[in-house]
Amino acid sequence: MTSILGISAFYHDSAAAIIIDGNIVAAAQEERFSRKKHDPRYPSNAIRYVLEESKLNLNEIDHIVFFEKPFLKFERLLETYMAFAPKGFKSFSLSMPIWLREKLFQKKFLFDKLKEHDENFNDINKIKFSEHHYSHAASAFFPSPFEDAIILTLDGVGEWATTTIAVGKNNKLEIIKELHFPHSLGLLYSAFTYYTGFKVNSGEYKLMGLAPYGKPIFRKIILEKLLDLKDDGSFKLDMKYFDYATGLKMTNSKFSELFGHPVRNSKKDLLTQFHMDISASIQSVTEEIILKITKNISSKYKINNLCLAGGVALNCVANGKIIKEKIFDHIWIQPAAGDAGGSLGAALAYWHHELKKPRLNTRDQMKGAYLGPKFENDFIEKKLKSLNANYKKLNRDEIISLTAKELSNEKTVGWFQGRMEFGPRALGGRSILADPRSEKMQKELNLKIKFRESFRPFAPSVLREDLNEWFDLDCDSPYMLLVSEVKKDKQIKMKIEDENLFGIDKLNVKRSSIPAITHVDYSARIQTVHKETNPRYYDLIKEFKKITNCSVLVNTSFNVRGEPIVCSVEDAFNCFMGTNLDILVIEDFILFKDKQEKSLITDYKNKFELD
Repeated sequence: MTSILGISAFYHDSAAAIIIDGNIVAAAQEERFSRKKHDPRYPSNAIRYVLEESKLNLNEIDHIVFFEKPFLKFERLLETYMAFAPKGFKSFSLSMPIWLREKLFQKKFLFDKLKEHDENFNDINKIKFSEHHYSHAASAFFPSPFEDAIILTLDGVGEWATTTIAVGKNNKLEIIKELHFPHSLGLLYSAFTYYTGFKVNSGEYKLMGLAPYGKPIFRKIILEKLLDLKDDGSFKLDMKYFDYATGLKMTNSKFSELFGHPVRNSKKDLLTQFHMDISASIQSVTEEIILKITKNISSKYKINNLCLAGGVALNCVANGKIIKEKIFDHIWIQPAAGDAGGSLGAALAYWHHELKKPRLNTRDQMKGAYLGPKFENDFIEKKLKSLNANYKKLNRDEIISLTAKELSNEKTVGWFQGRMEFGPRALGGRSILADPRSEKMQKELNLKIKFRESFRPFAPSVLREDLNEWFDLDCDSPYMLLVSEVKKDKQIKMKIEDENLFGIDKLNVKRSSIPAITHVDYSARIQTVHKETNPRYYDLIKEFKKITNCSVLVNTSFNVRGEPIVCSVEDAFNCFMGTNLDILVIEDFILFKDKQEKSLITDYKNKFELD
């Protein structure tokens, strides 16, 4: 038996994963345990969890692999400073002490931290280092169902690479082309996230959600001034508009002058049509770059399968366009596409690349992404008692029947079942569920439960076999990473006066028979639900269909804005009591808000920093 612990940390979204004989046993992000969103610190809680799940002590682990190479990263920092000097001295002088204190001696730093888990761990040579984008590529290809594939990774920056193209065949994976820092699609998108007043590394979803409210009128300026884009999708950015290579912010005054507006202050400035148009413009350019790259690699390498990872692979609108244009026959996206997934990729890379081990023959090695903690009924009951919760215990069928009935009556439900998901999406393990047929649901969920901007769209979960009845898509999308249109016969055409409404006012116009999940452009970010990976969630939607003739549910993550997705029973109960959720279902226990002690209701809204 060979066990490998993978770790990603020290930038954002630190995480840990364990594989045993090539089988993915457990993976989780540190933020879920620490309750600090995008927690970049050493993932001590996540490591403790994956060790428990594997039933191994740390000193019994055969190999420990970190997801990137610190020395290569340090080289980039030095060379970037030399290239731009003396500009950027402030950011250089601020980052140097951190590098010299902990990052440059990362092996020793990791060793000391790992010893805290197990005093018998004493072999520093067990610690190895993968490369950032190789870890991403491995996380995308090795768990995929493909024997061979082209792997595209896109993110901000690893050591030097920002975009890589790799070829995977059986248990071999080779990176064959790279685009290097500072030319980065991830950082370009993040520059616009910053410019529109959202938080870099977490607000990119908002930019994507805002785009359909605008028109891409700045697209030409972006393509003519900010970058030189080639036919194969490679590009160079004009760095005079950006400060991220040397400064402490993403864009500079030249960038603001180019678009005629200063950086939006999210505390003071409202979102205007300008911000919607800017969002639409960068989304359009991003899609064009990704389509150029994918068309080029498809014709060049003549391989029919595509795998995606890296933060940009979470741009599900662009992913949907790859499907729509039929560039590849099949596409598979790593659900933990960001840096968290690097922990898993590092472990898999070592198993297949270094140890030359064959791949397992399973359709979905990610097991639906349900790789986190799960709790037994006895444990849950003890916790609920200690929290003074009023609950009812039912059997499985009763839970499903009652929850489906309450959902059909427009009740909102916190659904806490089975193992927690790995990656940024809730997939029916730690989800908030609602009726998609309700016209008021999108606004209500955003403002009264998630406490976030009203324009943010919600995703549908749909039974895989009914997918084509509701959406213009006919392939698996188990990880909610593909956007497609709601079927034409389910759409409600907007009247001319509705079309002329100011961006966000369009939110109140009913656009389909499932308005709660239909975005302003008739699109939806789809999760297909499969009986093999999540039988309980599948049965719930089936029961809901029996009552309503609708095999779709609204599925959003079980948290409020700025909070990581709930992980423990306490997290779930606190979120339930601090929001307007009507019902909480934890395994075989059901809790109704109106039956809870009023003194347990808390002010949850201000507990977490705005994301």
